[in-house]
Amino acid sequence: MRRARRMKRCLDDEFPDAHCELDFTTPLELLVAVVLSAQTTDVRVNQVTPALFARYRTAADYAGADRAELEEYLRPTGFFRAKANSVMGLGAALVERYDGEVPGKLKDLVTLPGVGRKTANVVLGDAFGVPGITVDTHFGRLVRRWGWTEEEDPVKVEHAVGELIPRKEWTLLSHRTIFHGRRVCHARKPACGACPLAKMCPSYGVGPTGFEEAAKLVKGEEREHILELAARR
Repeated sequence: MRRARRMKRCLDDEFPDAHCELDFTTPLELLVAVVLSAQTTDVRVNQVTPALFARYRTAADYAGADRAELEEYLRPTGFFRAKANSVMGLGAALVERYDGEVPGKLKDLVTLPGVGRKTANVVLGDAFGVPGITVDTHFGRLVRRWGWTEEEDPVKVEHAVGELIPRKEWTLLSHRTIFHGRRVCHARKPACGACPLAKMCPSYGVGPTGFEEAAKLVKGEEREHILELAARR
């Protein structure tokens, strides 16, 4: 627990401005965006959603959508037919069960079509301010590399990490861990030698340990800040 919390504080320093990288203005927009983000990037979803959200403003709009038209909006995200099914079913369920409003409780969200715990926790944390741990592929990979848990099942990972970190910090921990996974601790070749968490990480050495070589692997607009922190440590 002590090591996990030290690593968490390092992530706080590394990514003070970490946030949900999907663009949204309402709980419904975020819910739809997260559903669309399956098997594609947040960048791609953000390219599609401005036009989508302008066309479909309410749950009823999605429920009553013309399938062919909706599929064209979703085509760039991949698996657009399945995603159209999910979004239309989501809209219908919201209208039928919740008067068209996105519920603010986990137990209700996970009953909606296409919504699992990961999606529900994103919506709770970022649209409702309810702390949640989002176990996506980055988060799961990193907490196992860090030795926080050996669990593979996302629900078990969520509970294991929740026992290490105070509840009020869960949402930002999720964002910061995901940021770190996208920018520094890559799946195949992590930037170990330029990682601010290196001295605390039991998996140090999985990637290149030389600073110059590792620095080339660090991505994102925070790159200079990350390298400065790593050099200090």
